[in-house]
Amino acid sequence: MKKLLLTTSAVLALALAAIQPSMAQDGKAIVIGTDVDAGTLDPRLARDTTAARVGDLIYAGLVHITPKLEPVPDLAESWENPDPQTFIFKLRPDLKFSDGSPLTADDVVFTYTTIIDPAFNAPQRALYSPIKAVEAVDPQTVKFTLSAPYAPLLSYLDIGIVPKKLVEGGADIALKPVGAGPMKLASWNRGSEIVLEANENYWRDAGKVEKATVKIIGDNSARAQAFEAGDLDVIQSPLSPQDIERLKADDRFGNVITAGLGVNYLNFNTKDPLLADPKMRQAFSMLVDQQTIVNDIYHGVDQVAHSIILPSSWAYSDKISQPGFDVQGAVALFNEMGWKDSNGDGILDKDGKPLEVTLSTHSEDPNRVQTIEFMQAMFQQAGVKADAKISDWPSFSTNYVQKSQHQIALLGWLNIVDPDRLMFAQLTTGGSTNWGGYSNPEVDKLLQAGRSTLDQAGRAKFYQDAATILAKDLPYFIVSAQGYQLFYSKKLGEVQATPRGNMRGLIGLAD
Repeated sequence: MKKLLLTTSAVLALALAAIQPSMAQDGKAIVIGTDVDAGTLDPRLARDTTAARVGDLIYAGLVHITPKLEPVPDLAESWENPDPQTFIFKLRPDLKFSDGSPLTADDVVFTYTTIIDPAFNAPQRALYSPIKAVEAVDPQTVKFTLSAPYAPLLSYLDIGIVPKKLVEGGADIALKPVGAGPMKLASWNRGSEIVLEANENYWRDAGKVEKATVKIIGDNSARAQAFEAGDLDVIQSPLSPQDIERLKADDRFGNVITAGLGVNYLNFNTKDPLLADPKMRQAFSMLVDQQTIVNDIYHGVDQVAHSIILPSSWAYSDKISQPGFDVQGAVALFNEMGWKDSNGDGILDKDGKPLEVTLSTHSEDPNRVQTIEFMQAMFQQAGVKADAKISDWPSFSTNYVQKSQHQIALLGWLNIVDPDRLMFAQLTTGGSTNWGGYSNPEVDKLLQAGRSTLDQAGRAKFYQDAATILAKDLPYFIVSAQGYQLFYSKKLGEVQATPRGNMRGLIGLAD
């Protein structure tokens, strides 16, 4: 029998040793700036970074993920893995939700049962689809049975546990969340701020901060200016490069600047008649000047990407490469597919119709807006009539991309703790976040093998083979691997950052 047994005392000793003092000027409050409001505070339905990061404070999962991407005990004090398809978790004794009600194995079972239920439509359901059954062995013991070995499982078990009785009783935890994390909701002024306060029922000391206010300031530069003015104690990615350079030089602020766990990418709608042919996606990709985008727009904060696998990943291979910037080569491909400048007006056309495409992104990120505008100019130089569609995040994400109304959309994926997180749900046939409608049976097989193989070297080979195909099929064109930046007032003392952007280390708790 294989076992991983982590005792409460051992984990607490390690965690407490890592905690750094994290206090605002009055020692009890902190104000954090972010770019978008949370769409929901039900952790099972979170789709945006603010929802995930605030949810990580309000809720607690079976495990918590450290800045080194290691799962450590949270609500579960230990677990064992008697065979590749079985995990048994032992909960801490006397756990409570923030309203004082008990948290038991039934709540864990309810949380995961709803997530894997297709009718519930959890956006991350594909991450949990190998879970065949979840059952309460007793009030403190939960057994997970898998349909196949599943290598990334522990990395995904940090999702917040929700109260079964409350939800089944009709409570709307999307607006009035009740969790078992270090903080609880005090107030939420939509579009403006989310105010949290310490949860006295958290299983351990809730940290040094009694109140955390998350201020929503959509414009990157306005958020940086609010930070400089002292209205915010902490800001983190996304930030504009010019602001990063200025803040780095200001000795009032501490900073953490490192490789991130995200990408900026173009999502091609492969169901769109214009983009259904991989050759068209290749030609459009060859019009993307990554070097200029990364160096001049992002000022070197990001890194030019060559494939869908992050350079920091254990699965990365420098032998995999997407098409490079080549305007003449792109035009030649367009010509090969029948798109030619038949009228001599500089616009490619076919059967009397001009080659026209819409590029889109959201207004809150000026770097992405500038990237789309630069791409629009490059496309037009190559004879493509390129329109730019810029809208606010809710309209762009929920009502446009997630409904597959886009053609070429500039987006980002964060929290890529495993290659599976960026590839499986997004690029397998019928995947829950496969907004571009991509389908390739060979990629499906490789990605399924990647998540069900327990040997890391074997997993890496499956992901590399899939990435090689994707670099030619190009449902995604990865523009850059994101950097991560966090700035904080030195009045806080030292803070612990994580490239995931989660905030427990900002309230005095080591992740």
